[in-house]
Amino acid sequence: MKFTIIGSGAIGGLAGAYMTKAGYDVTLVDRWAEHVAALNDKGITIDGVRGDLNIKVKALTPDQLSGDLGTVLIATKSQHTIEALKQITPLLTPDSLVVSYQNGFNEPDMVAALNEAGLPGDKIIMGSIPNYGGALVDPGYIEFVHEGPIQLGELSGEMTPRLKELGDALSALTEVQYSDRIWGQIWAKEVYSAQVVFSALADAKIRDTLGVEKYARTAGAVVKEALEIADANGIDIQAFDFFDPANYRVKTAEDTKKLLANIDHAIWLLKKDQDNKPTHNFKKKGSGIWWDIVYRKRPSETRAFAGKLIEYGKKAGADTRLNEKLTSMIYEIEEGKRELGFHNFDELEAYAASIGKTLP
Repeated sequence: MKFTIIGSGAIGGLAGAYMTKAGYDVTLVDRWAEHVAALNDKGITIDGVRGDLNIKVKALTPDQLSGDLGTVLIATKSQHTIEALKQITPLLTPDSLVVSYQNGFNEPDMVAALNEAGLPGDKIIMGSIPNYGGALVDPGYIEFVHEGPIQLGELSGEMTPRLKELGDALSALTEVQYSDRIWGQIWAKEVYSAQVVFSALADAKIRDTLGVEKYARTAGAVVKEALEIADANGIDIQAFDFFDPANYRVKTAEDTKKLLANIDHAIWLLKKDQDNKPTHNFKKKGSGIWWDIVYRKRPSETRAFAGKLIEYGKKAGADTRLNEKLTSMIYEIEEGKRELGFHNFDELEAYAASIGKTLP
C-alpha cells in the first residue's frame, strides 16, 4: 500500500515517519520548502515522549506530485483542506482513497469538492481523528508531545478491506480504533476542543488554565453549550479517551463535579507521558491553538472548527453565544487587538454569568 501525506507537520509527519520506519512506501508532502529540503537532506528528527529518533524519509512539495498517489492522508491545518484537496484532484480516480487526517468538520466539504469535480466524493473520502499530539518546531524537526489513539472510519460506517489495511499501517504509530460512527466521533472531538480553544486565551500551560477549577468551570460551560449545538443538529456524540459527553450534560452541582473530574482526567492523559520524560524540556506547553498563536505567529484553526461549530449551531437554531464570545476573543488575539492573559478568562466568566450560563 502506497501513501501520500499532504501536510507533514506534527500529525502527518509523525504518521509518515513511523509508517516509513515500519517499511511502508510513504511520501511526505509540504508546501514549506525548507521543511521538505530538511526532510530529504537529514531525515525527520523526532524527540519528546518516546525519546530521540531520526528516520530517513521521502518528501516533496505539492507542485512536484505526479502519477499514482496511493492512499492520501490530508493532514494540513483545517483551513487549508480544500485547497490541498483541489491541488491533488487531477491525480485522483474514482477508486482513490483520501482521508481527512486532521481536526475539523472537513469531510462534507471534501465530498462536495470531489463531487463537483466529477468524482464520487462519498466513496473516496474517509474520516479520522488523530488524538496524539506534537509540534513542528523547525524544518525537519518534530516534537512528540503526547500519546493518543486514532479513530478511523468509513463515512458509510462499513468495515471495509481498505479501512483495515489503512488501520494496519497507521498502527505502526499508535493504536487504531475503528469506528462505525465516525461523524459522531468527529463532532465529539470538535465539541471537546471548545475547551482547548478556551485554554489559548492566555500564554500558559494547560495545567495553569484548564487545570484551575475557576477556569475549568467556564471551559466546561463552553463545552456544555457546544454539546447542545451537537444535540440541536441531531448528532450522536461518541465518547473517546479524553472526553465523555455524558459528563457535560450538567444540571446539578454534583454534575459539575463530574465535569471537572473529566477535565482533570483529560489533562492527566495529555500530560502523563511528559511526566515520564523529566529530562526533556517540552517546547509545546499549550494547545495547538496556543502553538499557532504564540510560537508560529499565524492564524490558528479556530475558524475552521470552532467557527464551523457555531455555523452549525446557528443553522439549527441553537444558542451559540458563549462560543461566539470565545472565538471572537481568539480572533482579536490573532489580529493583535487583544492581549493574551488570564484577564480573558475572567472576562469570559463574567459574560457566561451575564447570559445565565454559569455551571451550578
